[in-house]
Amino acid sequence: MASKVLMLVIFIFDLIAFGLAVAAERRRSTGVVTPDEYDDTTYCVYNSDISTWYGVGAFLFLLVSQALVLAFTRCLCCGRVLKPGGSRTWAIILFFICWITFLIAEACFVAGAARNAYHTKYRGKFDMDNLSCETLRKGVFAAGAAFTVFTLILNQFYYTCYTKAKQDLGNSLPK
Repeated sequence: MASKVLMLVIFIFDLIAFGLAVAAERRRSTGVVTPDEYDDTTYCVYNSDISTWYGVGAFLFLLVSQALVLAFTRCLCCGRVLKPGGSRTWAIILFFICWITFLIAEACFVAGAARNAYHTKYRGKFDMDNLSCETLRKGVFAAGAAFTVFTLILNQFYYTCYTKAKQDLGNSLPK
């Protein structure tokens, strides 16, 4: 039987990562064109960069969750051999799919946080009439949140299949 405590901890960490990703999406920075008070130029002023930190938090919680799964399953490549069969096959398939969804989610969080931080930290001065203040495109953190949910579900199934294949091996040894 899979460790219910570990599965609960992984679920909680992934749920926190999801919540932070949704919060980051809702609090993306926005830019406003502001005229300079000393000359005729305009520049962009961006509001709070809290979504950058929400994105970093989501990145870290998802990373810890994935590290826990890998530590307890010994990255699927270390430790005892799993019993051949359906559980082992599904564990291997889910292992690779988990990694793909995890990497996509992490890439969304890193890209979103970096792009959002760039806009909130720097102000450019331009001598244009129709200045457009670029901001982070909608959906970057939302995509990370969606892939976090996929990673959560797949990690739960992966750990269950891994544990079942590991236990099946213990039952099949001759006495």
